[in-house]
Amino acid sequence: MRHRGRFRSRLHAPAVVCFASIVFTLAAFAASPACAARQSQEATSRLDSVEVTGSARFPSAQLAAATGLQVGTQVSRDDLQKAANTLAQLGPFTAVNYRFSTADAGVRVEYQVKDGPEVQLSFDNFPGFTDDELKAAIKSAGVLFDGQAPPHGAILDAMSDALEQLIARRGMNFSVSHALITLPSGAEVQQFHIEGDAIRIASVDFSDPLAQTDRDIRARLGDIVGHPFSRSAIDLFEFEQVRPVYLAHAFLQVRFDPPQAKFVNGAVAVVAHIDPGPAFTWGGATWQGNTAVGVLDLDTAVPLHAGDPANGMKIEAAWDAARALYMRHGYLDVDLKPVPAFDAAAAKVTYAVTVTEGPQYHMGKLVLSGLSLDGESRARAAWKIPAGAVFDNSMYEDFLDNGIKQAFAGLPFHYEKIGRYLQKDPSTHTVDVLLDFQ
Repeated sequence: MRHRGRFRSRLHAPAVVCFASIVFTLAAFAASPACAARQSQEATSRLDSVEVTGSARFPSAQLAAATGLQVGTQVSRDDLQKAANTLAQLGPFTAVNYRFSTADAGVRVEYQVKDGPEVQLSFDNFPGFTDDELKAAIKSAGVLFDGQAPPHGAILDAMSDALEQLIARRGMNFSVSHALITLPSGAEVQQFHIEGDAIRIASVDFSDPLAQTDRDIRARLGDIVGHPFSRSAIDLFEFEQVRPVYLAHAFLQVRFDPPQAKFVNGAVAVVAHIDPGPAFTWGGATWQGNTAVGVLDLDTAVPLHAGDPANGMKIEAAWDAARALYMRHGYLDVDLKPVPAFDAAAAKVTYAVTVTEGPQYHMGKLVLSGLSLDGESRARAAWKIPAGAVFDNSMYEDFLDNGIKQAFAGLPFHYEKIGRYLQKDPSTHTVDVLLDFQ
């Protein structure tokens, strides 16, 4: 069955290695193993057994069936190699090796595989089907399937075929594509998507009262209602529009379950299930790894006091403020890793923040392009960080926001765009400022 559109997976097949055969007879494969790896073989022998070892996810019998070899048939060395190639191209394995031996009963072949990485599945736009139904259809089709999928490989096309057959039994003749995507959470998933005429969203109802009544959320529902049904679109809406509302109300462990969809008059009615979890209070932050900026200054960047509602948006802004504080002192590579500790019984959250300061940068050169001599003179006069001084990133931002406007105030022209780049040299701990006026 042919599939249209989206991102059909390219095969990333692992290398296939043939080990030297243990014993082989003239009647079977007379050529040496080295020669056999380089040329086609016409000699055949009866296949006595097929075994596949090395996988912790799939049983040997299932993998043996996936090779396409059948015990009792005549096989050549080429047939064994083709079976190895088939396993390699499926996708679940990072390595496929094989070896064989011959005896009076025939050829015995052992394939040795190494399990590769897997990702979770995402079924993007299958209204009327549960995830369990879709996974069961894939498994019943005889596909190598343990509930997850490889990032690449021919097995993904077989999974798409199984889903096409399932929806065809419901009277819907559409093709199914697959693509490796990154969710708003940062997780990679293998997404399956029905191609063809779009089924639109008629309504979205939230299970939790806060989302039901929040004005900002209600005002943005037009971003998805009336548009093609897509779980990934709903996930993005929840991440960008709904999640910030819950974080601002101190629901730091809010969880969004997969949305449920049902047909209503040719469209889809969606129910988005939300588990807000408890509302937390602020228990404070501890800092480690900081030497250039003191604890008192870092605490000042956090606009919360003990016992306040743990407003997640203010907490995120606090980490940004702490980074900005470091960058004012020339630490442009500073990295903060805040790790929350939730006390469910007390409904309190504390954070342990590890600071990696990196080098302190000093001002190098100011490189300007696209200006006249007079314009360059004005821009340099407005620049406030002398060469060799600690690079204060806030002064750099203020120059871009205000200094340039003041430098060219009253002139009959203005610049549509200013390209900007900080060229850091970690070896000298200097930073050059490159500005291109367009």
